[in-house]
Amino acid sequence: MSTEKNMFRSKGFFIGYTLLVILISSLITTAYFHYFVLNQALVSLLQQPLVQGGVVLSTCNRTELYLSVEQQEHIHEQLVTWLCEYHRLRPEEVSKSLYWHHGDEAVSHLMRVASGLDSLVLGEPQILGQVKKAFAESQRGQSLSGELERLFQKSFSVAKRVRTETEIGASAVSVAFAACTLARQIFESLAELNVLLVGAGETIELVARHLREHKVRHMIIANRTRERAQLLADEVGAEVITLPEIDERLADADIIISSTASPLPIIGKGMVERALKARRNQPMLLVDIAVPRDIEPEVGKLANAYLYSVDDLHAIIQSNLAQRKAAAVQAESIVQQESINFMAWLRSQGAVETIRDYRSQADQIRAEMEAKALAAIAQGADVEQVIHELAHRLTNRLIHAPTKSLQQAAGDGDVERLQILRDSLGLDQH
Repeated sequence: MSTEKNMFRSKGFFIGYTLLVILISSLITTAYFHYFVLNQALVSLLQQPLVQGGVVLSTCNRTELYLSVEQQEHIHEQLVTWLCEYHRLRPEEVSKSLYWHHGDEAVSHLMRVASGLDSLVLGEPQILGQVKKAFAESQRGQSLSGELERLFQKSFSVAKRVRTETEIGASAVSVAFAACTLARQIFESLAELNVLLVGAGETIELVARHLREHKVRHMIIANRTRERAQLLADEVGAEVITLPEIDERLADADIIISSTASPLPIIGKGMVERALKARRNQPMLLVDIAVPRDIEPEVGKLANAYLYSVDDLHAIIQSNLAQRKAAAVQAESIVQQESINFMAWLRSQGAVETIRDYRSQADQIRAEMEAKALAAIAQGADVEQVIHELAHRLTNRLIHAPTKSLQQAAGDGDVERLQILRDSLGLDQH
């Protein structure tokens, strides 16, 4: 839930581009970014003279702009101006909702976001998919700079490492996830079981998707209206029934998970008794995550009917959240180390052009000396003498600039610079 990036200067030249993240808070996200068409926004961003690449990450509670920009003064002001013009906002409306991260802060921020460390629900796995989707949109729009592409790819691998090496996502910390986890603990395998979901709201949607991820093949969704339930049923491959049909279908269900807004219980003790009789007392797991309750508490007194309420799940969640927080400490350490490694790589890219120029200069000197030597030999000069002169002149040309730098450092009494030059020339290696 944040933003970041920055850039590096080294004695007059830039190393790479600024990596910048702008966080636009939920205020603006909700009010203005529902119509934030990513492709259009990216095209508009890339038309800004300082922007070299960009990614727009938009979720239910955040909008972040990940940008690669040229390091210049007043970059913040220029980007705020673009944001205001693009969305027809006043600066005072925007300023209180903007947060900035630069350089290594931006790098670590994205890695934390992708790993679920900067989410409302610690360790949530869904955010990684959203980050990947934003990255893919930028790829399709060809709006990525080399730095941004490398950063996002690295963040994906860091998120995978966090999931593999820590328990950050192992414990359920949402009601929906806890309900599914409970079912998996009671039943060895969910694949062949029948699951009845009562309701079609957000919580049941999450439950249905969790169950689908765990290969549950037989789901029934009961809802007051078929239309609302059908959309979810089509997504997860479930059957749809109405609430009055629950009584006759309850015996088919091994697991019942209910979350509606009904003011009165939907499933009563008598209904469950009839279902158990029809099932010849095969056990049933009932999870009531509705407030007020959808299932009469007396159901829990029936033999072979195992009833859990939302309070039971919250107790599980609190325990699991403590485990996630412990795992988050290890995850933060991974992110810190990986961000340091990435920044080291990014800085190293600044040397690429310098190395290329140095090699080109050396090749030019070599070619020039070689041409003169070959010309002298062609004119009948003594070959041995030509080789001696070539070696002497080539050596003098190549050591001329380093020698001047050494003399300058010594003359200035700059011991640190002198040592750096000695190290770079390999003078202390033997």
